[in-house]
Amino acid sequence: MRLRQIALVGADLAKVSADIVEVLGLGPAYADPAVEKYGLINQVWPVGDTFLEVVSPAVPGTTAGRLLEKRGGDGGYMTIFQVEDIAADRRRVEELGIRVVSQADRDGVAMTHLHPKDTGGAIISLDAMEPPERWEWGGPDWRAQVRTDETLLIVGAELQGDDPDALSARWAEVLGLPRERRGLAWRIALSGGELRFMEAADGRGEGLGAFDVAVRDAQAVRVRAEALGAVDADGRVVLCGTRVLLQQA
Repeated sequence: MRLRQIALVGADLAKVSADIVEVLGLGPAYADPAVEKYGLINQVWPVGDTFLEVVSPAVPGTTAGRLLEKRGGDGGYMTIFQVEDIAADRRRVEELGIRVVSQADRDGVAMTHLHPKDTGGAIISLDAMEPPERWEWGGPDWRAQVRTDETLLIVGAELQGDDPDALSARWAEVLGLPRERRGLAWRIALSGGELRFMEAADGRGEGLGAFDVAVRDAQAVRVRAEALGAVDADGRVVLCGTRVLLQQA
């Protein structure tokens, strides 16, 4: 199981998109027309062969809009996992009694969005592609848009909450993966990355608080973020209300 895409939610899509491209040095984005049915507009960038998405409400009453209100601004929205056996994963979540909010199967693409109230933390999507290197949500020409001069890959995500033990236990059973305690965090190992579960310490409550990216020059990324005022008091890069944890490649 691989963390293939991170989705954030931002009130001002144009501003957030400009900041992301400037700080992370990403290429052109893809606007996915499929999100219109959820009342959203979006931008999706390839980060190597992983993906970073920002969604923004286009109409009142969306799940994304309610999340903006609940968490007091921009922030994390969804984690999308690429799986090998979507049928087995669907059986597991059904046995756990988890509600499905959206599901589709078409032309080599399968996806299942799980209800965040049943999982905690953030929306989980379990997706399968045929062939596996394909990624429908990045658009038909995503490979031509890849820029890796600065940022190489998304390699992790951090979920926060009042009870990270319980939250990590729930995600472990949902994903069908083991967890372990290391230091202050519970961790779930993924192919090429990890999930961490920490106690919420920023006053914003439960949610997707951070994601990890492998970069060629962490200091250069931080300097660009500082120029935009996109660094917090602890010196961490913050884009779309979400901490970006830099891993020097």
